[in-house]
Amino acid sequence: MLGTLLALSGLVILGLVREETGTEGFLVGLGLATLPVPLLTAAFRWLDRVDPGPWRNLIFAFAWGACAAALIAIVANSFATRWIETATADPASADTLGATVIAPVVEESAKAAAVLLVFLFRRREFTGIVDGVVIAGITATGFAFTENVLYLGNAYGTDEASGITGLALDSVTAATFFVRIVMSPFAHPLFTVLTGIGFGLAARSAQRRRARRFLLPLTGLGLAMGMHALWNSSAVFGPFGFFAVYAGFMVPAFALLTWLIVWTRQRELRTIRTELPVYAAAGWIGPPEAYALSSMRARRIAREYAAHLGGPPAQRAVAEYEAYATSLAFLRHRGRRGRAGAEFVFRERELLDEIWRRRETARPALDYAARAIAPAPRPYAPYPYAPHPHPYAPPQGPHLAYVPRPAYGQPPAPYPAYNPYRSG
Repeated sequence: MLGTLLALSGLVILGLVREETGTEGFLVGLGLATLPVPLLTAAFRWLDRVDPGPWRNLIFAFAWGACAAALIAIVANSFATRWIETATADPASADTLGATVIAPVVEESAKAAAVLLVFLFRRREFTGIVDGVVIAGITATGFAFTENVLYLGNAYGTDEASGITGLALDSVTAATFFVRIVMSPFAHPLFTVLTGIGFGLAARSAQRRRARRFLLPLTGLGLAMGMHALWNSSAVFGPFGFFAVYAGFMVPAFALLTWLIVWTRQRELRTIRTELPVYAAAGWIGPPEAYALSSMRARRIAREYAAHLGGPPAQRAVAEYEAYATSLAFLRHRGRRGRAGAEFVFRERELLDEIWRRRETARPALDYAARAIAPAPRPYAPYPYAPHPHPYAPPQGPHLAYVPRPAYGQPPAPYPAYNPYRSG
């Protein structure tokens, strides 16, 4: 049902943009607007490498931004601006108010709807800040893509009417391309990422803290609207307003959020190293795996090693093993803090089963990777992978499953991180 609505909104927005820009302007805008999309998508996918979400969520987010959110924004912004113009009989004020007040509220709300839908209906795949950032960023990338097609197509039509051809320095198309594609391709993602952070913090909150889980997304949305309004207001601040807002606010905000997201990703790796050793002690995973899985370089080496020995199927098995082990570490981390919910035991069993089925291929590859990244490896004895008749009874006996209590108290001290190459 939702896919059908997205497809219909895509056809409608395609018709509206083509009618606004003309066929030639539409094609020019489409070609130029496509340029930043692969770079932005790759950047958000890179942030999500520790625990990558499924592609279907990213495709949905981009489609929502490019189709549904863009359609809502065009219709609502046009209606609101015309209503203000009729009420005030002042077209200039109506345009200014529409750009600085109406557009930020409408556009950020429309983009936030995609994050909300994934948060509600793909809850298992939405567990923290990075997930919120990625979904919000991809949604905003799709929205900016459609908006850029419209702006660049209109700019091209203006140049044609003026007799300017190509991307001459004095053309409106060149100026629009420079501002929107070269200087600020990250603008819309930057705004909406604040909403994603709000939802990510809500996902990390305990279920009993309902007020916190409700207020955090609203706070993120409010900050996104405020930043968007400031950005749109830069044109009102005079000829140098754009550069003042860009250099004094947008670039520092972009740098700060980038640092926050990268720091969050490093914390995820530390969580893996802290939480997985308990499963190694129980025999579910090999001893060096918590060490190897907490390094992106070791993960890559393990996949390459598996591909060298067993081809693409082995590489895919190792990648899946890494993903399930990472989800297991995050699940236990949430459970120890009272945020895993009632499905903890079922989900843990499910993940352990997936890990156990891929152990024969993945364990030797991760063992090799752990030794490869060690700064000064000692002679290492491979883990004895004794076959076992039942997937829920590993060699060392029953797994140390975390059983949620009726009321979670203070979380216990973290399990010490395992380093098979630690001296002494």
